[in-house]
Amino acid sequence: MKIVLLGSGNVATHLAKELFKAKHCIVQVYSRRLDNAELVAKELEAKAVCQLDELDADADLYIVSVKDDALSEVINNMPLVNGLVVHTAGSVGMNALSRFTNFGVFYPFQTFTKEAQLDFSNIPVLVESNSDANTNLLINLGRTLSKVVLKADSEQRGKLHIAAVFACNFVNHMYCLADELLKSNQLPFDLLHPLIMETAIKVQKASPTTTQTGPASRKDKKIIDKHQQLLHDKDELSEIYSLLTDSILKRVK
Repeated sequence: MKIVLLGSGNVATHLAKELFKAKHCIVQVYSRRLDNAELVAKELEAKAVCQLDELDADADLYIVSVKDDALSEVINNMPLVNGLVVHTAGSVGMNALSRFTNFGVFYPFQTFTKEAQLDFSNIPVLVESNSDANTNLLINLGRTLSKVVLKADSEQRGKLHIAAVFACNFVNHMYCLADELLKSNQLPFDLLHPLIMETAIKVQKASPTTTQTGPASRKDKKIIDKHQQLLHDKDELSEIYSLLTDSILKRVK
């Protein structure tokens, strides 16, 4: 199968390396900047291009893996190819590609940075397409990369992406706020590492509902009030603390 990869960012780079490792034939890598395309292509024995009209018209699969805000521009300016065209975005519907005859989604569900070493075999891949044949093709492709391949429609992927924002992006922002609070009191963030690790391990073994701890889960009003007093000069932290405490209290039986 001849594959054309459009993109040179975090997701595209990881996906390209895994496809190459799995012996798939990537013939081209496209990026608006030729040097970025060349950086990825040289590891794949592929050709780098920076113009959409240079895309190989005879490829079997076109993977559009660019930032969400650039996706529509790339899609609308691609030549009308006969091969299967997929994007890798979680919150963009499959029908964004409906100008093509064969289209779908190939969504690796993970947070990616270029430098991170990831075990792709444990990364869930969610697929969807406009035909059973195309879906089977994507499932089979996914299984060469990951042990977890699922069918999921656009609405399901959208909800999953929101869940990921809560479980990953918002949690990381909480780390940022905790880091700032500790620094303002001359304490290192490293002190939280064992706690963060233990929390992450626990939710892999049990429901997060049953692993919730802390003063709100115990309805410990004395400690909650004390925390709020300590945050009296930090309006943003106090507001976030109150919002999350109230949310936990609503769920405590």
